[in-house]
Amino acid sequence: MSRRRSEGGPSNLAALILRVVLGGLLAGHGSQKAFGWFNGPGLEGTSGFMEMLGLRPGRLWGTLAALSEFGGGVLTVLGLLNPLGPLGVIGAMSIATTKAHWGKPIWVTEGGAELPVTNMAIALTIILNGPGKYSLDRALGIHLPGWVAPLGLVGVLITVLYAGIGAPSAPEEDEAREELAGEEE
Repeated sequence: MSRRRSEGGPSNLAALILRVVLGGLLAGHGSQKAFGWFNGPGLEGTSGFMEMLGLRPGRLWGTLAALSEFGGGVLTVLGLLNPLGPLGVIGAMSIATTKAHWGKPIWVTEGGAELPVTNMAIALTIILNGPGKYSLDRALGIHLPGWVAPLGLVGVLITVLYAGIGAPSAPEEDEAREELAGEEE
């Protein structure tokens, strides 16, 4: 490995850029769910949406989504307690992919999972690469054990299976989604 790379060259800068962009956007997205910031629905609206997706009780699933996105985003931006932040992102985006975007073409313009899949790929890259030199983990000397990431991914998989991968939605859920889409236009 070149001296420049090991001392904070391009790979550490790349890790910082990925962490700040992914973590910042997911923290903002989660704050919409948790606190109603940035014209978001807040926890009440998020809970109702989770119920529409067939995730009951909606309050529990809404809280999990908000915490995974907001908390995962903040930890990712800071490069703190890696891989917990990116695991939160992967968890939230896995549920979004399987419950809100399943069975649609991949592109976001068709209601597909293009963005959640991209977010999961970036989060996995951060897990595999580590948070980099410019992180609180490095500054504070924190290094979680190597088994945390695989165990966390198993937890995500179990949660997605529990939620029901791509389970067909009830007709009233489809009508509610169409109604929500009509209100957004």
